[in-house]
Amino acid sequence: MRLLIVEDEARMAILLRRGFVEEGYAADVAGTGLDGLASAMAAEYDVVVLDVLLPDLDGFEVCRRLRQKGCWAPVLMLTARDSIADRIRGLDAGADDYVAKPFSFGELCARVRALIRRGSHQRPTILEAGNLRLDPARRQAWLGTREIRLSAKELSLLELFLRHPGQVLTRSRLLEHAWDFTFEGTSNVVDQYVAYLRRKLGSEVIETVRGAGYRLRAPAPP
Repeated sequence: MRLLIVEDEARMAILLRRGFVEEGYAADVAGTGLDGLASAMAAEYDVVVLDVLLPDLDGFEVCRRLRQKGCWAPVLMLTARDSIADRIRGLDAGADDYVAKPFSFGELCARVRALIRRGSHQRPTILEAGNLRLDPARRQAWLGTREIRLSAKELSLLELFLRHPGQVLTRSRLLEHAWDFTFEGTSNVVDQYVAYLRRKLGSEVIETVRGAGYRLRAPAPP
């Protein structure tokens, strides 16, 4: 297993690399955000251990650019900044875990092992299909350059469609995704909200598959 450590404090970088090597990992070190970004794109890593406070690009921006460039290696952010706002910012940038300094190296290794078990798979921070985009963290959607105002339920349904583009989603699945167990209505409410989405996105964006459910069709650029 191969790790990338992006850490500008030389002593911390040495200690982390030594510890991981003793645990049986191959470990590379980058001392700046730009070097870390280049290294992560040049080789395949099982986990990237990424410090937030770097001298050029901060860890948030490095993580965001990795995801934008299609690098889906699990990212564990390591930082002395332990505020809730920073944790949210890191996770919304595409990080998979967040550990605050000072930390137990044993716990750090356990978190790395958990990320390795999870593996690399696409988990973009911005969901896209054609010229339709959704930022789930900011609860914003765009059709081309125009922002689309959507309710919470509409956003929830659109997120499910964008995570499964081209797949037929049944009314039951849509209902289970956007409404909790206390909901006492019928599946007709799904039809109503799909109709709301069509009015805002265009009637051709969500296709009715007779007897099965609905399917997202990527809207073509204007």
